[in-house]
Amino acid sequence: MQHLPVLFAEALEALAIKKTGIYLDATFGRGGHSRGILHHLGPSGRLLAFDRDIEAINSADASALTDDKRLTLVHACFSQMEALVAQAGLLGQIDGVLMDLGVSSPQLDDAGRGFSFLQDGPLDMRMAGEGAGATAAQWLAQVSEQDLVKVLFAYGEERFARRIAAAIVRCRGETPLVSTRQLAALIADAVPFKEKHKHPATRSFQAIRIEINRELEELEQGLAQAVKLLKPGGRLVVISFHSLEDRIVKRFIRAESGAKYDPGRLPVKESDIDKGMLKKLGKAIKASAGEIAHNPRARSAVMRVAQRL
Repeated sequence: MQHLPVLFAEALEALAIKKTGIYLDATFGRGGHSRGILHHLGPSGRLLAFDRDIEAINSADASALTDDKRLTLVHACFSQMEALVAQAGLLGQIDGVLMDLGVSSPQLDDAGRGFSFLQDGPLDMRMAGEGAGATAAQWLAQVSEQDLVKVLFAYGEERFARRIAAAIVRCRGETPLVSTRQLAALIADAVPFKEKHKHPATRSFQAIRIEINRELEELEQGLAQAVKLLKPGGRLVVISFHSLEDRIVKRFIRAESGAKYDPGRLPVKESDIDKGMLKKLGKAIKASAGEIAHNPRARSAVMRVAQRL
């Protein structure tokens, strides 16, 4: 049985897929959403799919779909979307953009990728794989204690950021941090209070991963570019998995869904105020109790939808 991504049916419904439409799946993953989009497209429809993870591009799931002439699969990240769509001559012609954020299950399940503290593996965490910048181990070996505190607090919302950063700097002076289990154990020892049903390393691993992959910067660039890709009436659908991502998406849609600024008492004509390019559609959508029971990862998922004006 084919595994379905989180909010699968809701995302396809939000895209309002037309049989002759052109769509962009900005996070191919293992092809779940792409497969669903292709199912709803007619013979003349078209799907562009991107992923920054080369293993996703080379996966068996990708190979199973590449014979479909309606699909173009590209190894790329969010910040490259506009250039690649323009290169294809489709700027402003896209009917829907889907962005499914966060780490995929295959990435978490592969100990060799270093994303999970539940298995022992190398401290890598690079979404784009080999040759794509510093690994988590390399970054932790040279980052200053002050900068590490900032990352843990800003990207992990970790209240014990100072304790954890001090422990990491102290430890690396004696022995290199090279494995996920080694780092997770160190963090667990440094945290004085354990949250129920949450591993002490959860927030820190998230923060380090976000920093290594520049995830929030990529998201901000991707959102700004996605609007330019869409034709009038086209849909932007974004699924996020933690509050930092969702806050960026929510604020972006809100900023693009009205006047660009409030003139207050200044004598400015309304027609002279720049307007945003989006219309917010409905409220944030979350997974049903049934989906959460089947897939606990869906518990934190939030989907937001907007339409190009």
